[in-house]
Amino acid sequence: MTTAAGSPHPRAAVFDVDGTLVDTNYLHAVSWWEAFQQAGHRVAMTDIHHTVGMSSGRLMDRLLGEDRDKERDEAISAAHKALYATWFDRLPPLEGAAALLRALADRDWRIVLATSAEGSELKALRRAIDADDAILAATSADDVDAGKPAPDPVLRALEQADVPPHRALFTGDTVWDVEAARAAGVDCVALLSGGIGRAELEAAGAIAVYRDPAALLAGLDDSPFARME
Repeated sequence: MTTAAGSPHPRAAVFDVDGTLVDTNYLHAVSWWEAFQQAGHRVAMTDIHHTVGMSSGRLMDRLLGEDRDKERDEAISAAHKALYATWFDRLPPLEGAAALLRALADRDWRIVLATSAEGSELKALRRAIDADDAILAATSADDVDAGKPAPDPVLRALEQADVPPHRALFTGDTVWDVEAARAAGVDCVALLSGGIGRAELEAAGAIAVYRDPAALLAGLDDSPFARME
């Protein structure tokens, strides 16, 4: 891997993970749905899907309301984690994910993951991607005070890469990714692989939209990554 340690103008490619590099958004939606059911909450699957990518606290604020009994949050979150963990050994990487990270690393981009995952979940995701040789660092929920759409994960990733916002690009698949990147002063390239529509991602401020990592890799020479020297 090339990390551009000797480059006078280093660049960071910051990547969300769920729905961007690994095809997990719908697994999260189902796991949250079941966790809510167990706690006696009826929440529409489509509403859950549109909150995937937020931190668990923000997700529950949006879906259950801030006037809920928050003493039950920990149990609901734990149920979601337990249900989702049943998929750890078979999490499916998105086509082209590892190759995209390696291609950017070979072009002297510093690759940093910025995810709401933590602990064993992050390990499972990195195992699924299978490109640790191209990844400089990873920012998880353990490393920040506030998750997306707050800018904290992106800002922490920039610190890890030792790169200023104008020398970075963020790649994600949700409106929350775009909002977090913009709040951090970083342009966002969006992917459709998380199930969010092009119009929503563009309205949030994505500067380019691709179908999935493979499509971004195929168009890399004409992408925003090629325009940052």
